[in-house]
Amino acid sequence: MTQITIQTPDDWHLHFRDGDILTETVAATARCFSRAIVMPNLVPPVTNAAMLTEYKSRILAAKPAQSNFQPLMTLFLTNSTTVEDIAAAKQAGAVACKLYPAGATTNSDAAVSALDAMFPIFEAMAEQGLLLLIHGEVTRHEIDIFDREKAFIDEHMTKIVARLPQLKIVFEHITTADAAQFVAEGPDNLAATITPQHLMLNRNDLLVGGVKPHNYCLPVLKRSTHQQALRDAVKTGSKKFFLGTDSAPHEKHMKESACGCAGCYSAWSALELYTQVFEELDALDKLEGFASHHGADFYGLPRNEGTVTLVKEEWQIPAEIILPNGNPIVPFYAGQTVNWKLKAE
Repeated sequence: MTQITIQTPDDWHLHFRDGDILTETVAATARCFSRAIVMPNLVPPVTNAAMLTEYKSRILAAKPAQSNFQPLMTLFLTNSTTVEDIAAAKQAGAVACKLYPAGATTNSDAAVSALDAMFPIFEAMAEQGLLLLIHGEVTRHEIDIFDREKAFIDEHMTKIVARLPQLKIVFEHITTADAAQFVAEGPDNLAATITPQHLMLNRNDLLVGGVKPHNYCLPVLKRSTHQQALRDAVKTGSKKFFLGTDSAPHEKHMKESACGCAGCYSAWSALELYTQVFEELDALDKLEGFASHHGADFYGLPRNEGTVTLVKEEWQIPAEIILPNGNPIVPFYAGQTVNWKLKAE
């Protein structure tokens, strides 16, 4: 097969950041995705309806002219979030709320530290029709970083899913065979997003031959058996798994530093890389469901009109992209050759 056309896809999990960088990040996503679930972990985080509305306005102002791209906004949950905050966020157009365990990832220190206290908020979300998006890792120091997703399932996710059958829950950017099995065997109100990096890489790609900071993300890359389990999951064509890039830009000097900021900026190549993975799996017939149907259906939103076409053509992801402030960012899979390319309309 040398060409594939699919219904216009969406990205159900990404980070745009804020400020001048929006002109880069929004354009990168809008080139092929019609909608995107926008993460709220800014500085300060998007914790109320007013902040949500203002952030959406900044995103819309940054999108390319003539683009019909639509950001789908989320609220950042804290232990101070109230039922009134949930109602106001829904009124402001939020489609979901994001649960970060405090300290789990970038800009999450203000997030939830007492998860059991959040159940009244989860119930209010279900009443309002807002989805719960979960970064599923425990953050206790004594738990090995490679085991934190499994520990979260055992300690929290099983409880949340069992107690809230009326709440739609997305287990974000899953990384383990444990998570894939938990979602596959779970009820219909449970689904998961999967990133390109967790389908393409494992922890050898992070650690062998020296630490590769541009492959560092959270949740961290796992062993190859977990990578294979994720590949097996998307190959099934199950409606429970859908595209969420977790594209997360950081300037080069922030990745190559003692900070070692977590995140892979994949927006400029993600759809092409997913296509490459599905071709490797001999499952190109499953790509449209994963990229264009399952997420919209789970969120209860209409599927997009229109199509995008990818052609079998080699191209090289640039080594660096220069941001509006003049600083470089290293994109995911920088300098590597990709076998599929989005066809210009």
